[in-house]
Amino acid sequence: MKQTVKKIISAMLVGIMLLSLLITVPEPTNVLAASDVTINLASEKQLIRGFGGINHPAWIGDLTASQRETAFGNGDNQLGFTVLRIYVDENKNNWSRELATAKKAIEKGAIVFASPWNPPSDMVETFTRNGVAGQKRLRYDKYAAYAQHLNDFVTYMKNNGVELYAISVQNEPDYAHTWTWWTPDEMLNFMKNYAGAINCRVIAPESFSYLKNMSDPILNDSQALANMDILGAHLYGTQVSNFAYPLFKQKGAGKELWMTEVYYPNSNDNSADSWPEALEVSYHIHNSMVEGDFQAYVWWYIRRQYGPMKEDGTISKRGYNMAHFSKFVRPGYVRVDATKNPDTNVFVSAYKGDNKAVIVAINKSTSSINQKFTLQNGTATTVSSWITDRTRNLSAGSGYNMSAGSFTAQLPAQSVTTFVADLNGSSNTGTTYEAETGTALTNAVAETVNAGYTGAGYVNFTANSDASVQWSNIYCATSGTKNIKFRYALASGTRNLDIYVNGQKVISNADFSATGSWTSWGEKTVQAAMNSGTNILKVVTTGTEGPNIDNINITAQ
Repeated sequence: MKQTVKKIISAMLVGIMLLSLLITVPEPTNVLAASDVTINLASEKQLIRGFGGINHPAWIGDLTASQRETAFGNGDNQLGFTVLRIYVDENKNNWSRELATAKKAIEKGAIVFASPWNPPSDMVETFTRNGVAGQKRLRYDKYAAYAQHLNDFVTYMKNNGVELYAISVQNEPDYAHTWTWWTPDEMLNFMKNYAGAINCRVIAPESFSYLKNMSDPILNDSQALANMDILGAHLYGTQVSNFAYPLFKQKGAGKELWMTEVYYPNSNDNSADSWPEALEVSYHIHNSMVEGDFQAYVWWYIRRQYGPMKEDGTISKRGYNMAHFSKFVRPGYVRVDATKNPDTNVFVSAYKGDNKAVIVAINKSTSSINQKFTLQNGTATTVSSWITDRTRNLSAGSGYNMSAGSFTAQLPAQSVTTFVADLNGSSNTGTTYEAETGTALTNAVAETVNAGYTGAGYVNFTANSDASVQWSNIYCATSGTKNIKFRYALASGTRNLDIYVNGQKVISNADFSATGSWTSWGEKTVQAAMNSGTNILKVVTTGTEGPNIDNINITAQ
């Protein structure tokens, strides 16, 4: 149902690629990479929320029970998706359509967010835009009513077993030929004066091509920014050179950055298995993670003839390229620094979590390449691999032994390979979750005043009692007792926090002793049981305000 224009935008880029397929290439040869890849496990980048797509039963029908398992399960021949996007129908009578798949996604450990295309009809007026009559916009006297409409959807889903992670204000407000237009000023007005009433994390503005004129005003207005939890963007026709967003890095402390919709490189009929075209999917994800610093990557339709799942419910070549990330880079993992382009056609990103290092290496060359990888600030003994190329789909590859912190692997011609290394116990780095990013804060603020913090800042409690930080997406591969290590600062004295896991208080008045100054960061480790899948951790002040919290680190005991 996307406009034909979207296909045209990406078609020019795709045309060059398709023409290249007509050119005869020599038989693949094996060559050495131009340089080694260094992975620095101590150099942390963004926290990863996950990978997924939209289910849209109003337009193309719901996923079947077996297709839900394929999408959100993480076993053999499953995609391992951890993010589901759903549709906010303007008609409340249709909201039940979203429940079955959303419930299954949550059961499998995924998070669910929602996007509207139109407000209810009584909130819409028509106007003439750029000489075109009959265009739609939200009536200016209905902004408060629209915020309540979004709240009603959040409440409906919660009452029916689906706790939304976030809700968007508007899908593609700057590409609304058949839905509702918003100008940058209108979006700013809503975010500044009305979005604060929405009882859920708020996503904005979901620009069609990540046009910064839609989001710059929000970032530059303190109240609008306070009401935005996630900056959402679509990447239709967006050049990689425009993936970076310096203003978000400057102003976005405590906020998340998500890529909430795209199909790439095209939506041609039955293109899901075209090769090496499908390799462009993993390359696009690579650039989104490394150049854009996105924390989530969300495909358009999960099931479509150009999507990760074909209409018959089987995984496509495009899907296997996504699975190289979604099955191995799990929610709560952190991207770490890696040599991103060791050779002309080789692209690498790396991640850590659950005491594993994950490396995704893409070789777009027509020759296989021997690539050396070196781990810094962490050690491993063996490395497993999975490969997708012209003839293989996420097939188990060779195992490698580490020697002096390094291993050398062959990257087949036109392939994507995921390497997974179990880090040795002495380097049990676990998964780090920043306090200022992706958390719900009550009577607490994200700050950057005191030096020495990791990530984009730290959290300062502003009330002696009932101030809190809540992490809602702590992922554990297995259930059991976990070590929860707090990185914190406290100039003097002792302050206490109650600790809750999944709504239950597990530790009362955990004491945090002085670190000597607000720029001296110490650590405190406590133990608590967590479930497999997604967990919620919350710390609450108990009368002594609390230390400044930089991050938490979760490891198995």
